[in-house]
Amino acid sequence: MKNFFKDIAYDKTIKLAFFINIFLIAAAAICILLAYGKLPPFIPIFNQLPWGEQRLGTTISIFIPVLAAILILITNSIISAITYKNIPLISRMLAAISLLAGLLTLLFILRTITLFF
Repeated sequence: MKNFFKDIAYDKTIKLAFFINIFLIAAAAICILLAYGKLPPFIPIFNQLPWGEQRLGTTISIFIPVLAAILILITNSIISAITYKNIPLISRMLAAISLLAGLLTLLFILRTITLFF
């Protein structure tokens, strides 16, 4: 398994993007943990649904975006490691997509938490 990620570890762009992404996801999780006790029992987490109760989720559902970002990070890092030897550009694009997912997750969490403070 150590040799599996060896190629992408030498690429500065991919490595930097994945480390920044891990930092962003950790920052989002820390923000949630710090504000979790002060959040109301229902929060507007599903904003794409129609107006009303469908948009609300329980307080624990605030972790869904963070879990989705972690899943995207893991999936993209595995696919990057597989495709790096053949197409390095695809690996860099996957790292950028993961970075974007982490950034948008952090912004979404901060925006949702600041609704109540």
